[in-house]
This record gives sequence, C-alpha cells and structure tokens, in this order.
Amino acid sequence: MGEYLIRRTLQSVVVLFLITIFTFGLIHAAPGGPTQIFLSPGLSPEAGQIRAEQLGLNDPLPQQYFRWLGNILTGDLGSTFKNNIPVGDILWPTVKNSVILMSATWILTLLIAIPWGIYNSTKEYGLSDQSASFISYVGFAMPTFWFGIILQSYISIKLDLLPLSDMYTIGKEGNIPDLLMHMVLPVSVLTLGSLAGYLKYSRSSMLEVLQQDYIRTARAKGVGENKVVFRHALRNAMIPLITLVGLDLPMLVGGAALTEAVFNWPGMGRLFVDMANGREYSVLMAITLLGAVFVVIGNLIADILYAAVDPRVQLNKGGKAA
Repeated sequence: MGEYLIRRTLQSVVVLFLITIFTFGLIHAAPGGPTQIFLSPGLSPEAGQIRAEQLGLNDPLPQQYFRWLGNILTGDLGSTFKNNIPVGDILWPTVKNSVILMSATWILTLLIAIPWGIYNSTKEYGLSDQSASFISYVGFAMPTFWFGIILQSYISIKLDLLPLSDMYTIGKEGNIPDLLMHMVLPVSVLTLGSLAGYLKYSRSSMLEVLQQDYIRTARAKGVGENKVVFRHALRNAMIPLITLVGLDLPMLVGGAALTEAVFNWPGMGRLFVDMANGREYSVLMAITLLGAVFVVIGNLIADILYAAVDPRVQLNKGGKAA
C-alpha cells in the first residue's frame, strides 16, 4: 500500500504540472488577453503599454509561465491587474465561504440519500422508492437558479420567513444563528440537485450487490435480513459511492456559481464569474489550479478508501486493483 500511495502521489504531481501548463495557455489564449483590461476609457494606449510592461505581460509566454509557476510554489498567487490587490486576499475568504455552504450541502445530502437509497433497494418499486425516483427526476431537470428564485419569491418575499440573500444580515457578521438562517435556502436548492445522483447511485449499487450469489447464500443459511443488508452488502455497495464522493470533493471549494449568484453568497463560484467578466486572469488561474488540486486529492482519497471499505480490493505491484 505504501509503494502504491507514493506512486499515486508522484503521478498526481505530474498531473498538476500538466494542468498548470494547460490552464496558463488556455487563459492567455482567451480573446483579448490580459492587456485588454488596460484599454478602459480614460487610459491612453501608451499608459496601458507601460502598465503591461511593468507586469511582465509583454514577455514571452514561456517566461511568464515559469515566473508564475515559481511564484505559485512559494505561495505567491500574484496580484490583480487593475487594482494590484494580492490574489490571496480575494480568494481565501471566498474559499472559506464556499466550504461553509457546500460542506453543509454535502453532509445533508449524504445523510438523506444513502440511508434512503439503501432502504429503497430493499423495498423496490414501493411508495418510498417511487417518491425518491420522482425527487431524482425533479433534481436532475430543475435548474438550480430557477428553484432558488422560486424559494426566494415565496418563502422570503411572500411569507417573510427567511432572509432573501447574502451570508449575514448587515451588522450581524459572525453571528452563527444568523448565518444558519441565511444558509437554509441555498443549501435546500443545492441539496435537491445533489440528492438526485446520490439516491440513484446508492439504490442501484445496493440492488446490484443484493443480487450476488454470496447474498443469496447468506439468506439461504438463515442470516437475518438486517445483517445481510448492513454487514454483507453495504460495505461492497459503498465503492461506487466512494467514487462519487471523491469526485465531489472539489465542489467543497469550487462552490456553485449560479446558486451563489442568486443568493448573493460571497463564494468562489461567484468570484470566478466576476473575475472572468473583469478579465482578472491571475485570479482565474489561481481558482482553476486550486480546483485541480482538490480534484487530484479527491481521487487519491477515493483510491485509499477502496481498500479500506472492500477487503476484496488488493493492490498488486503495478498499483492496479486485482
């Protein structure tokens, strides 16, 4: 296992290096380029060129890339082009805000979807199973921004039960009860969208395992149904869910741009949209790189949990499941 983890970590480093090249090249290939932001009204072309020269934007792209990569490795994410504000000062507060919102959504989704999916696998096509299928279809089909606007219109404006938007009421920054009140609507919107996938995965995975020969053998030996489901079947059925959880890990820091925009939540998803509109490429590259790091970490955690959850998963010297 130790050799496998070292190999996977080294592979992850190579992947991240390639992602930095792709991210840097893609963003600098965008129409207009970073220098476009200096062509604002009232700024002469000469002044714009001087500013671009100061920022090193006229240097060859390979030179710019290695300078940016060197700064990243030392913890320097750069500064914004317009106002020369350190990217970290803008980015890290939004990451914290996205983690608060998305982790609450993630935990609530898992607490609802996994037990419900397991129960439905034992009561196939029952009322609960059909209700879950309906909710899944609604979650897949309903645009999150539209559902958010509906909740705002009815619950916040018409009934005045919950705050309309923002993360805190003005003057109550840091107040936990006020934060929880502001989280109810966006978390509800995001949970409905996430619930659909987890319900389907947990139910179908359990159904597949419950049809295996060793489950039929356990039942034939008189093993109780609860023991069959929770001791013999659940552990093996968790593997596809581990994959889904690992792939969803970047969601914790990435946020949800549309939902954050509807509820004016100051998260990283909304920041990405704002920075894209403002052509602040240093911020965009930092956000993209951070998301890539969490994608790699999520996949690595999923690989580790495979062996922990399913004893059948053994790793050979080549690092592949046998």
